[in-house]
Amino acid sequence: MGQGLDNVRKIYLEGIAGGNAREAVIKYTGHRYTQHSTGVGDGAEGFLAFFEPFVERNPKREIDIVRIFEDGPWVFCSAYQSLNDGEAKWVTMDMFYTGSDGLILEHWDTIAPYVEHTESGVGMVSGTADIDPVADTAASKALVLEYTKQVLQEGGHDRLDQFVDKNLVQHAPLIAEGRAGLAAWLESDKSGNYEMLFNLFGQGDFVVTYGKRRVGEKDIAVFDLYRVSDGKIIEHWMNEEEISPREAWGNSGKF
Repeated sequence: MGQGLDNVRKIYLEGIAGGNAREAVIKYTGHRYTQHSTGVGDGAEGFLAFFEPFVERNPKREIDIVRIFEDGPWVFCSAYQSLNDGEAKWVTMDMFYTGSDGLILEHWDTIAPYVEHTESGVGMVSGTADIDPVADTAASKALVLEYTKQVLQEGGHDRLDQFVDKNLVQHAPLIAEGRAGLAAWLESDKSGNYEMLFNLFGQGDFVVTYGKRRVGEKDIAVFDLYRVSDGKIIEHWMNEEEISPREAWGNSGKF
């Protein structure tokens, strides 16, 4: 485990779950903390202005980091949150950029309501969590990059079988099971247009992308998390958030 990944885990579990926001943000962020979660301001003071009231409003905080991995300075983290005995349930996917000392310098996220009953019948945060230590990271990333370019951006839905296993395990709430379910969703209006790939990184058999979709008149920030096996995408999680109007942002925006 690298220092950056360890700091991300700690800012979540000590700062948010543990309620020690002030101590954590000072300890685990660097000379700058640029924020892209649009309701939160930049820097330690922006973090505290959001999370200190959050802790007060939500005295019971069950936060489970479900998946976490790193690729150089980049750290991906996905968490399940149940607040006040299940009064609110959320799934977050977060991306962090860390410095050479492992301190957190920049943060992006999407926050979505936890969906109990998905179209595929598979849990929104369930599934494989452990990274395959012998998987080829470069090959996994190359496959997902070509899938994103050829299928999502260029609309090559007829090439889906080149990239996706027939028995795809689907965790995205609105997509039915298997490659057939994904194909049907891609052909529907709900998928929109994948306009921008902002970042892609991975570790072993896991690869995450962060980008923007346009669905109707809405811009959607979206994380897609993939697991690759035998040269195909075998498992998929997705977390998305509508991008609020510019005047509502507390920082420079989602990207």
